[in-house]
Amino acid sequence: MISRRHAIALGAAALSLPSWAQSQTMRIVVPFAPGGPIDVTARILAEAVKDSLGTVIIENRPGAGGNIGVGLVAKSAPDGMTLGIATTASHGINPWLFKSLPYDPVKDFAPVTQMLRVPNVLVMNAEAAQRLNINSVPDLIRYAKANPGRLNYGSGGNGSAGHLAGELFKNQAGIFAVHIPYNGGNPAQLGLLSGQVDFNFDNLATAAANIRSGKLKALAVTTAQRSGVMPDVPTVAETLPGFEIDTWWGLIAPAGTPADVVARLNAAFTKALQSPEVKSRFATLLAEPAPSTPQAFADFMNRERAKYERMVKISGAKVD
Repeated sequence: MISRRHAIALGAAALSLPSWAQSQTMRIVVPFAPGGPIDVTARILAEAVKDSLGTVIIENRPGAGGNIGVGLVAKSAPDGMTLGIATTASHGINPWLFKSLPYDPVKDFAPVTQMLRVPNVLVMNAEAAQRLNINSVPDLIRYAKANPGRLNYGSGGNGSAGHLAGELFKNQAGIFAVHIPYNGGNPAQLGLLSGQVDFNFDNLATAAANIRSGKLKALAVTTAQRSGVMPDVPTVAETLPGFEIDTWWGLIAPAGTPADVVARLNAAFTKALQSPEVKSRFATLLAEPAPSTPQAFADFMNRERAKYERMVKISGAKVD
């Protein structure tokens, strides 16, 4: 039997929840399969906000580079009970890569907050780096210029972030290297580890274990500043000024979600992102929380779209 004191406590907890969240279960639509970094971080956040927002479930809707899940969010009721994950792909790259999308990246969403940023890293097969005496970005550029077409690089597919980073690197460095597209990031990394390709632009969270084991050599991170995880690894921008690419994702609601609801969601999720527990759990993924206001996240995504428009044009990549 529930004591009177317990009943009062439960009632107070219920009253602390927004009225729109008290009788329903909120969902976060993750536009990728379970088990990846986006899914894992979404589940961490869902757990972290349960005291303020109640039960939050994760619904995985993978496919079409994130377009299927994001399109589902765009068509959901704007009642604050369905959120989605906006990513570098869905809101930066895909608008320029696909001829048509099941959503408008600007008009169909109400940004809530950015969640995090993860550095990308330029890595070489360690054996190849030693054999070719390549220990830095300048070494890689010098070798490529002296041996045009001898180097190749892998990516998770045409139009992927790794592909676009590689083409931007080639463009700014004035070199040529053959692009080898794989069917996903994991096969691309296996291709690099086995020596099928010479270098990749990979996510640091994915590459870190093989860097630490000595199987991969980290030449540079692609963020504007050096990573706190590997501070001895320089940035690409130290050799090629202006080069900046990283992986990010954040929370979005359907367009038309009331401003006060968006504000409540933002308050709950940014508080969770700033908590020591979430920071610690994100750190295991080499991810840095990046809580923001809704407007700051909207402005950031606008800048990313403009950046990737140029990068997709440079690459010539198309999906459909």
